[in-house]
Amino acid sequence: MKRRYALRDDQWQRIEHLLPGRPGTVGVTAKDNRLFVEAVLYRFRAGIPWRDLPERFGDFRVVHTRFTRWSKTGVWERVFQVLCEEADNEYAAIDSTIVRAHQHSAGASGSSAEEENIGRSRGGLSTKIHAVVDALGNPISFFLTPGQASDLVGAERLLPSVEVQALLADKAYDADERVRQPLHERGIEVVIPSKKNRKQAHDYDRFLYQTRHLVENFFAKLKQYRGIATRYDKRSVNFLGGIYLAASVIWLA
Repeated sequence: MKRRYALRDDQWQRIEHLLPGRPGTVGVTAKDNRLFVEAVLYRFRAGIPWRDLPERFGDFRVVHTRFTRWSKTGVWERVFQVLCEEADNEYAAIDSTIVRAHQHSAGASGSSAEEENIGRSRGGLSTKIHAVVDALGNPISFFLTPGQASDLVGAERLLPSVEVQALLADKAYDADERVRQPLHERGIEVVIPSKKNRKQAHDYDRFLYQTRHLVENFFAKLKQYRGIATRYDKRSVNFLGGIYLAASVIWLA
């Protein structure tokens, strides 16, 4: 198996104790947690339909069902959160990226496209991934919206839980009531350039602002996973589960 589709032994050792179904825990013992995690990783890395998983991973329907269950119960998110405990919280950067939603991702039964965070932007059906990274460029939180949603929607959801000395963002986040004021009240330095239409521009640390590229670098790494660069999952919870897994592997690199 190509190494980029699998976990190294040291990477696996850091997360195996965080997964359900391991020996010694309550419930049914999984046959091979590592094989299953690498099957999911393979699918998102290659961007293939579940039915096209290589036979060595077993029945694709079993893999997909188990992946969905772990996504709904928050297993992938919990693994990610444990890894995030090592975050460098000197400062953080927030941004968003739009990914195209494949036509097969639309039409989830029992819910609307809006509920599944699929909307329409310039490129057609799309989902927007909002993310915050730490001072080293490692991801610490995510939020999904339809592609046409404002960046400020993600800011209002993600920033209240960010505990840093400074917050870096581009001009899209230059909003007094929704971003600047809440951060100032918490004693967080705002490193955001002002929009051109402001009557009086805000001053900001231009040297520190240069490190905002860290969040853009993270999105570049995330989109190396073809199943995330293009959304194929009908359910938002499954797509987010794949993001948490890919982000965890980035932490483990």
